[in-house]
Amino acid sequence: MTNGITSAIAAPPSDITKRSLPASITVHTLLILGSLLMLYPLLWMVSASVRPENEIFSSTSLIPSSIDFSSYLRGWVGLDISFGRFFWNSLVISVLTVIGNVVACSLAAYAFARLRFAGRNFWFAIMLGTLMIPYHVTLIPQYVLFLNLGWVNTILPLVVPKFLASDAFFIFLMVQFFRGIPRELDEAAMMDGCSAWRIYWKIMLPLSLPVLATAAIFSFIWTWDDFFGPLIYLNDMNTYTIQLGLRTFVDSTSASDWGGLFAMSTLTLVPVFFFFLFFQRLLIEGIATTGMKR
Repeated sequence: MTNGITSAIAAPPSDITKRSLPASITVHTLLILGSLLMLYPLLWMVSASVRPENEIFSSTSLIPSSIDFSSYLRGWVGLDISFGRFFWNSLVISVLTVIGNVVACSLAAYAFARLRFAGRNFWFAIMLGTLMIPYHVTLIPQYVLFLNLGWVNTILPLVVPKFLASDAFFIFLMVQFFRGIPRELDEAAMMDGCSAWRIYWKIMLPLSLPVLATAAIFSFIWTWDDFFGPLIYLNDMNTYTIQLGLRTFVDSTSASDWGGLFAMSTLTLVPVFFFFLFFQRLLIEGIATTGMKR
């Protein structure tokens, strides 16, 4: 065994490279094939958005016989309300949700991670327990509450709970990140006369940009893609989000505009793509460093 270890250590780098090259090629080939398999539905949707209407379901090829952008124009202005209205509604709800989650969840996480108060561990356990409650269990009580408040058919049921730290997942994520920040910083700030609020604002938040960006990205993507929540609370077409707007292209009782559906579906991916592209470094850093001692 000793001779084998010695020979492996003494082997020249060129021999090690030659032995690992076939395995590396095989792994990368499988990864490329897997990536193409995952991307095929997305690429097909983009291709279908520029096909003539009569060719959308006639071929599985990604290359259309001819390019026709009329589906984009028809999808944008073909409904009773411009699709831009749905974009605006989704953008408003998503931005308010991001602000609410980042502000409220970071405050709650700071309290659980840094402040001492009676029943802290108990309430933290209760908060974690809410992660195991299915959304459908609380759906009817929430709907009755918002109906009595007169909030149904407005964006308030989709936005206001976010400002009350209702997403336990983000609280838990931030608590783990805050616990990794040395307490010596808090103690030094207290010796200089800083209050708990000033420590949160001046120390914790600037050091927590990665986890805040992670919460912002997930909040934006989940809200932008949400269909069930707007379906329950929004009845007026003027308040529809893009997901409800896409549903209007498919009609079981008459002809469906598949070209317009695929065209607008392609456009709805653009904001999410750029939002993730701009903040992906902070997202990866926030996930990778959460819970680590620094």
